[in-house]
Amino acid sequence: MSKLGLAAVLVGSLALGGCMQATLSPATDVAMTPRDRQLLAHPPYADAKIPQQFQRHIVEYTRREQPGSILVDTDARYLYYVLPGGKAIRYGVAVGEEAMAFSGVATVGRLAEWPDWVPTQDIQERLGPYPKRVAGGPANPLGARGIYLYQGNKDTLYRIHGTNQPEYIGQAISSGCIRMTNGDVIDLYQRVKPGATVVVLPPGQSA
Repeated sequence: MSKLGLAAVLVGSLALGGCMQATLSPATDVAMTPRDRQLLAHPPYADAKIPQQFQRHIVEYTRREQPGSILVDTDARYLYYVLPGGKAIRYGVAVGEEAMAFSGVATVGRLAEWPDWVPTQDIQERLGPYPKRVAGGPANPLGARGIYLYQGNKDTLYRIHGTNQPEYIGQAISSGCIRMTNGDVIDLYQRVKPGATVVVLPPGQSA
């Protein structure tokens, strides 16, 4: 091989070095129920092209959280579901703007499929008016699944949930909750267990 060719190979290897620890995990609908398939067959929102870095990946994970835990890196817009063996599933998410985002340690206090949305008084004042309750479905802002974050026996009012605005994945937007595509939140939902630890890093910290 010529020196020029060898140099090109070395440069290519260096460029790929940061990507070698992340493997794109093809999205499947294996976790979808018949109801999911029906409701998502013709969703009332545009199909968004999610950038590859915010698609589902299997990555190396060196932090101390136990398998079955969730970690949210708000700065990077990633959610990690920790697997055994130093691995994690990394999902792209949309997070809340800094002043409205939750951070800290919580537990999964409740899980719901196609949950109803009950806008809080704060949301009504900032973004409303909305009905007092919006029935679950593909037009609902909570999307296909809701994972409710508790501290002790108290609902924090923050959720990890699906979305009817997938174009915002990878961004920080006004709502303080953690949004995922409906396909990703369905995948996460069938993995996570009640009582699981959820760590949400504050702005300025990164996984």
